Amino acid sequence: MNFNRAVIKVGSALVAPSKTGCSGQYTLAIAQFITKCQQQGKEVILVSSGGVAAGRTLIQHGSPTLSVSVKKAMASVGQMQMMANWQRFFDNPCSQILVTQEDLSDRKRFISIKDTIQIQLENGIIPIVNENDTVVTDDLTVGDNDNLAALVAQVCEADSLFILSDIDGVFTKDPKIHNDATLIPEITKITDEIYAMAGTSRNHLATGGMKTKIEAAEKATEHGINTYIINGTKSEVFAALLAQINPGTRFTADKDIITAKKHWLKHTIKSQGKITIDRGAVNALVTQGASLLPIGIKSVSDKFNAGDSVDLIDQDSKVLIAKGITQYSHSELKHIKGKHSNDIAMALGHKEGAVVVHRDDMVLLENNIATLSKAQTNQ
Repeated sequence: MNFNRAVIKVGSALVAPSKTGCSGQYTLAIAQFITKCQQQGKEVILVSSGGVAAGRTLIQHGSPTLSVSVKKAMASVGQMQMMANWQRFFDNPCSQILVTQEDLSDRKRFISIKDTIQIQLENGIIPIVNENDTVVTDDLTVGDNDNLAALVAQVCEADSLFILSDIDGVFTKDPKIHNDATLIPEITKITDEIYAMAGTSRNHLATGGMKTKIEAAEKATEHGINTYIINGTKSEVFAALLAQINPGTRFTADKDIITAKKHWLKHTIKSQGKITIDRGAVNALVTQGASLLPIGIKSVSDKFNAGDSVDLIDQDSKVLIAKGITQYSHSELKHIKGKHSNDIAMALGHKEGAVVVHRDDMVLLENNIATLSKAQTNQ
């Protein structure tokens, strides 16, 4: 349970439990825990939801179903309320860091965020991170800040991620429905069965749910980060954490850590297109650690440029087996698919390289590959 640098994610149900603005009902105890961690020489980065909830009473809407534009307006004004609510509990200054998926997908911005947080931690400042809801173009999707917290933990090179919720952890069944539901104190491997146990959030202000918390735990543990889902409404939980006692569900960090670049490829950057490959290419990638050659490509879909991330799809099963950075655009691949590498220059009039996706710029999706192998075995 001991940690040196942690990311703590706090959901909107804890920041604005009354649904009428920010409150200290639960955040005070969380802030006291963070202060005690700092006094022990630990570093903490806070990922806080609650902007929309905090601004809900300040923007007229007249409907329980909010449009994207109204949510953005609420988030903009509510963000100020949320930051003020946190700062009043700390003697040390807090910083506001607003990021988007695009910021995390761009490698240079990714490094910039990392450097900024590092300097703030060195100066005793508490970074408070949230998604920049006002400028994002996509809808405020479920699980944004759960998954954002996992990515921030990666950016900061944290050793622990604490996801605070209004539930004790992962149960064998939904404890709000089943009296015989049992808390699972430790999960060493996240499987389909674990996901099947995940319930859904009933709080219309929340953008999470147990499923997205497990998804965040999967991202973090793959990067060697121990992850905990704990009940942030109970003050005794924080005393247990300080005593190095697990009060919720702990997801054990994967010892087989994938590199930061491949973690970024897998979880952060969005794919711009799809490349369907034949069985020979699939076997070469999976069993030989090979790069993708044009001869193994059967078809290309969507428009993308050289340098974009693409999905690599098995032709027969349609299973996504890998993601990677392509050295050729979709239009160029349509001319060289199925050809030998020696024929690239003749087909295009130029040649960027013998491979389409280099193995160093590719991450295999092991769970999908295992599912594919199981299906082939059962045939």
